[in-house]
Amino acid sequence: MSTVFEVRESQNTLAETAGGNADEVVMFGAHLDSVPMGPGINDNGSGAAAVLEIARVVSTCDVARKIRFAFWASEEWGLWGSITYVVDMPASDLDRIHAYVNADMIASPNFAVFVYDGDGSAFGVEGPPGSAEIERFFVGDLEAHGLSSGPVYFEGSDHFPFEMSGVAYGGLFTGAGERKSAAEEAAFGGAAGEPYDACYHEPCDDL
Repeated sequence: MSTVFEVRESQNTLAETAGGNADEVVMFGAHLDSVPMGPGINDNGSGAAAVLEIARVVSTCDVARKIRFAFWASEEWGLWGSITYVVDMPASDLDRIHAYVNADMIASPNFAVFVYDGDGSAFGVEGPPGSAEIERFFVGDLEAHGLSSGPVYFEGSDHFPFEMSGVAYGGLFTGAGERKSAAEEAAFGGAAGEPYDACYHEPCDDL
């Protein structure tokens, strides 16, 4: 396997359901690029695969709200794909986005299950109206399936331009290069003191 490192033009790829209320669009997004050193299977093939699976499932459903699927370019270079999308969008179109849900690294081998801290109760940064409800939905659904979760807040992924533009946001994350705590080992298994993903931004982030 080899990695090509060069300057090139990139583009976002978007699709949406034919039906659903176009004044209350729900977006699911994941970035398609990886760092030069990494093939990017977890970061972020895992998120892209999840968004594709959501699209596959809802393709046969009647949806109340229009659902838009975004595959972002150039996240690793400064969120350029999602920032350009949000900044270039007319205010009237941005107002129609009801919520944005991000999937970025959700298959970490030594995982914890993190839900974006939409209500700000853990990190003191409350998201736009609706973000708390997205957090509660994820936490409640995980609990209903007998799964633990913990809160997370970070700015370095494609939800951030939406958050800064007043769009409700949420998402899931299973950890990057930071090390798992003993409490997280008790909650999720795996190995405390080891990275959630030892191959984060490394050549071994492969199949």
